[in-house]
Amino acid sequence: MMREPRRYVVTGLRGQVVQSLIENAIGQSEVEIIPLGRPELDLAKPETIAATVEAARPDLIVSAAAFTAVDQAEIDRATAFAVNAAGPAELARVANTLRVPIVHLSTDYVFDGSKPSSYVESDPVAPLGVYGRDKLVGERNVAAATENHAILRTAWVYSPFGRNFLRTMLKVAEAREEVQVVDDQIGNPTSAIDIAEVIMVVGQNLLASNDPALRGVFHMAGTGAASWADFAEEIFRISAANGGPSARVVRIPTSAYPTPARRPANSQLDCSKLYRRHGVVMPDWRGSSGHVVRRVLQPVDLENRQYGR
Repeated sequence: MMREPRRYVVTGLRGQVVQSLIENAIGQSEVEIIPLGRPELDLAKPETIAATVEAARPDLIVSAAAFTAVDQAEIDRATAFAVNAAGPAELARVANTLRVPIVHLSTDYVFDGSKPSSYVESDPVAPLGVYGRDKLVGERNVAAATENHAILRTAWVYSPFGRNFLRTMLKVAEAREEVQVVDDQIGNPTSAIDIAEVIMVVGQNLLASNDPALRGVFHMAGTGAASWADFAEEIFRISAANGGPSARVVRIPTSAYPTPARRPANSQLDCSKLYRRHGVVMPDWRGSSGHVVRRVLQPVDLENRQYGR
């Protein structure tokens, strides 16, 4: 007798992570991805959360949706707080009521970027802006609502889906021969495809064991560091090698590209705890970005086939 697939309820319908999770589950029978989003589930409207999630009968909840417009969060503070802080609290409360684990995605923006080396989970947090502060409150709300949680902090997320730095660079290169890119912010470019694979592993581990060591806060970002300018140059290099658009990168300081929200100068995350506890090693960002660039240049029909690396 075949066992029914585990039901992973994921917040969001079109986000990079949910799209990557849906793709990851194609062709396998162990996990069913159930995306929930507006209007049925609206994180900015807490009254929509419990009944919608409970009706989906989750074995595990993935809190993936977020207000990720970092600069807009400085202006629309009420919505940003509702989605990034209050919404996850309600999701975690529901998870606790249903006695199921919750995997919650967070961010490198909980740090101020002043540390000269990679951040570990126990480093002091000191967010620079509204987005980071709200995400930190969201982390704390999830941890307070249920012990059965894994909070995964990630950074510099890109994918073949939606709006992100990699897709923006390829679009810009179609019209311009030169692009200015910040060179004094350092981080770990992270593919949402890789994030989805980690969520699958962490989810399975949480469902298989009650071990407290599998729960808590973990860093989950691509292996290897880069500046935004480094990342852009690699995108264009791979694109050009595959017949796609490319542009010359002009490296500029953050001061030459002012934004409403301050960004951490150093967003590097040490992911060794994720390996020790969950056995996961994040792929090198160059290999993963190459995969995604090729995907963007040659879109995949997910209904008819899977794309192999």
